[in-house]
Order: sequence, then structure tokens, then C-alpha cells
Amino acid sequence: MNSLVFFFLFSLFISLAYCDIEFDFCVGDISRQTSPVGYACKNRATVTIDDFIFTGFRVQKTTTNIYKANATLAFTNTFPGLNGLGIATSKIDLGVGGVIPAHTHRTSEFIIVVKGSIIAGFVDTNNTAYFKRLEVGDVMVFPPTLVHFQVNAGKTSATAYSGYNGANPGIQLITNSLLAGNLPTDLITQITLVNPLEIARLKSLFGITNA
Repeated sequence: MNSLVFFFLFSLFISLAYCDIEFDFCVGDISRQTSPVGYACKNRATVTIDDFIFTGFRVQKTTTNIYKANATLAFTNTFPGLNGLGIATSKIDLGVGGVIPAHTHRTSEFIIVVKGSIIAGFVDTNNTAYFKRLEVGDVMVFPPTLVHFQVNAGKTSATAYSGYNGANPGIQLITNSLLAGNLPTDLITQITLVNPLEIARLKSLFGITNA
């Protein structure tokens, strides 16, 4: 099943990605600062086969965290061979009751479920939610920038792979952005209408104790 997943992920996005081809490849030099168009090319003489291989999906990752989930990201900063190709991928591991909370990316995304059962969905700019329970082999697409999520809907662990039409899609978790940073409680209350006592309790889950 996994070989079919990767063939599906990369054949689709390679066909969709636009690239003005002037070189065979431009492996990212991740020792240098990135830019809006990606990393500068690594010296061709130092490029090896390992630059085009990502092995981070081999091991089942721990899900012993607040979300009971783990996302292993194969973006250009960890997979420099993607640089300039307009594609990226990730693996989602969900423990029982696990959730990838509401978040956004700069790019479109699709997921394919390879283990378990997952409720996945997104919310559009009219605040209409689109969600459904997905089973093994099901694929769902999320339009760019819209808030979306995945929840383990079964009684066993679940796994899915994602594909993106950008080498560095980024990820911003809404809950973490509000509660795990330096935003003061009174300001969060104003912008969310949530009781400050509840905000303080939620912040404590992330080890945040600022006012």
C-alpha cells in the first residue's frame, strides 16, 4: 500500500507543479538562509543520492503528547532534494483519540488514509464546514490557506500521508498560535470571546503561565 501511496503522491504533484526548467535539479543548500523562492542551489559537486531520499517515515512516531498525534514533515528544510520542485509530503500518525488540530498551510494539500479511520475536514471563508469520515484508501483534498483538521475516528491508531503543491508549505496550528505563545490572556479573550479563566487553563496545558 505504501508504494502505491508514494507513486500517487508524487506523480500527481509532479504533473501539477510548474517549473521553468533550466537545470536538472537545484538541491537546496539548507546551510544558507531561505527566500520566498526557496534555497540557493547546493554546489553540484557536493550533491549525493542522499539529497534525493527521505527516510523519516520509516519508524512509527510517538503520539504521547497533548494531541496524541505526530506529523513527520518532509519539507524542503528536511528534504533538500525537493527544492524548486513545488512538491512536499508528510506522514500523519494518530493515536487512539488523536487529532491534528485546526491549522493552515500556504498550499493545497491532499491526504490518503493508509491505516485506521479518520474524520477530516476544512472550513471555508463563509464558515461552512466540510468534513467526512475517511477509510483506508480514501483521499481528500484541502484548498489552500483554509483551516482544516484530522481526527482519529476509530479504536486503533491511524496513519495517513499528505501531499502539497509547494516545497515548503509551512504549518500554523491555530490553538498553538493563540495559547502557546506570548499573547496576553486579556487580548486572547477579546479576540476569541473565551472566558479568561478558561484561557489560563488552556495555556497551562502548553506550560504557559504568562498573564
